[in-house]
Amino acid sequence: MSPKRTNFLKEMSWMEFEERKKKTDFVILSTGAFEVYGPHLPLGTDTLVSVKISELLAERVNAIIGPTLEVGDSTALGEFPGTIIIKPEHFKQYLWDSVKSLEKWGFKKFLFVNTHQGNVPIITQIARDLQESNDIQCAQIDYWRFIKNHCDGVIESGELAHAHASEAGTSVMMYLYPGLCDLEKVINEPPKIGDAFPDIIKYIAFSHKTNSGTIGDATLGTVEKGKVLVERSVDRILHFLKESWGIYEVD
Repeated sequence: MSPKRTNFLKEMSWMEFEERKKKTDFVILSTGAFEVYGPHLPLGTDTLVSVKISELLAERVNAIIGPTLEVGDSTALGEFPGTIIIKPEHFKQYLWDSVKSLEKWGFKKFLFVNTHQGNVPIITQIARDLQESNDIQCAQIDYWRFIKNHCDGVIESGELAHAHASEAGTSVMMYLYPGLCDLEKVINEPPKIGDAFPDIIKYIAFSHKTNSGTIGDATLGTVEKGKVLVERSVDRILHFLKESWGIYEVD
């Protein structure tokens, strides 16, 4: 029996990859983090969401999913058990080597599906350097910030809905990975401290803001909200790919 078709490069033989590569120059890379995500969600929430969104996209367009960078710089959350930290310079070099390998095999369109804010500037640097080569196109989806633009009529708790492990993130996880959500431990925890100077970048340990790793009302999370947020976000990305990169959905 032939194996089921996969979009993950890591699941392909070299011969299957060679055939698939003849039909696409588009690769999706998932990046996330290993860090506290409230008492009710797994430490790998960022990475899990990034991979699943990449998978949903690849199912609808002719894309190959490249290596996943599971861990980022979570220094600010390092006091919470289980948090793993990769220094930015190491993350950058690992990602750079990955994309240069993919470029070698003929990929010209790179979409980074990223779920960790600390990865954003590093990916931006990589993308700008990559685009110095001829015909290379890059884009990044900063997913948790991205869905803020597509949550009208869905969320109930305002800006805090998009805080750490709060309403939006909990809803997305409830939809994508219901078996990994411990809803008996979901809580509503407002931030421990206010911010009188939101216009100034500060460097505050995450434990000063929350005892649990949740900031906001995660009890408002629902599967239905997560479904809408995920579907809207995927549709918006697909619209971008069609209009900007000429990548259409497959039949």
